[in-house]
Order: sequence, then C-alpha cells, then structure tokens
Amino acid sequence: MAHDWNLPRSGSCRCGALTFEVRAAPAITAACHCRGCQKMTAGPYSLTWMLPEDGFAVTAGEPVLGGLKGPQTEHYFCPSCLTWVFSKPKRIAGFVNLRSPMLDDTSDVAPFIEAWVSEKLAFAETGAAHSFPQFPPPEAFGPLLRAFADRRDG
Repeated sequence: MAHDWNLPRSGSCRCGALTFEVRAAPAITAACHCRGCQKMTAGPYSLTWMLPEDGFAVTAGEPVLGGLKGPQTEHYFCPSCLTWVFSKPKRIAGFVNLRSPMLDDTSDVAPFIEAWVSEKLAFAETGAAHSFPQFPPPEAFGPLLRAFADRRDG
C-alpha cells in the first residue's frame, strides 16, 4: 500500500505570517546534524523534506534570505518571526529543502537518512535508516532516492 502524503499540505512559520503549500511528495526525508543546522535550529539537528521545486509554493508572505549565505545553499526565513522555513540547495538544482516541522501535520516527518553524523551531539538519535559522516556521496544519492520511494510506496 502506498504512503498517503495527504497532498496538498499546508504549513507556516512560527507566527503564521509566512505560509506555504506542499503539492508533491518528498523525494527523501532527512536529518542534518551539522553545526550550522544545530545553530540555526537551536537544537540537535534540522529535519528536512526534500521536495521538487515545482511541488512547493509560498502562499503568503515574502521569505527573506538569512543564515549562512553563500554559493552552496540559500536559507529562507520569515521576516517577522525569523523562523527558518526552507532552503534551496545549489548542489541539487530543482529542489527545495523544507524544514518539515513547519508542516501543519507533522505525523510523518521522520528522517530516512541522516547527514553530518560526524558533528552529531552525543545524545541525538533520529531513527534514520541510513547515516553518513557528512553528506551522502553523489553515487549513493540515486540508490537512496529509489530506496526511499520503495519504502514509502511499499
């Protein structure tokens, strides 16, 4: 039986000024333990739904760039409450990394992979099926996407 992603789904920042809609199932779900994510979330890791860019739309508000600004990733925040809502990775064009706790329904945001476990806080456990010291190597990405699709559809 296929996973029912209940699409479209909505979500928002902490104050509700920035809202969005998810119109496509995630390609993969992840947790990132890097120090940057720890600092931007003030927590042990960030949670992500990697979505095709055309499957995500801001429906109210104007996100602003924040966090680490550079050639690899753009991080978008609510200008009112400064909640980190999504990112656009440059290394994987055509995708948006939504901070999945921003969804109104968080019942299925568990990560399938976890990255940067080399920087993980000692107590932080995610239950992810696959762990990587940094980002998954490029040759692992295709098989991971297929494994996630098989898992969610099976």
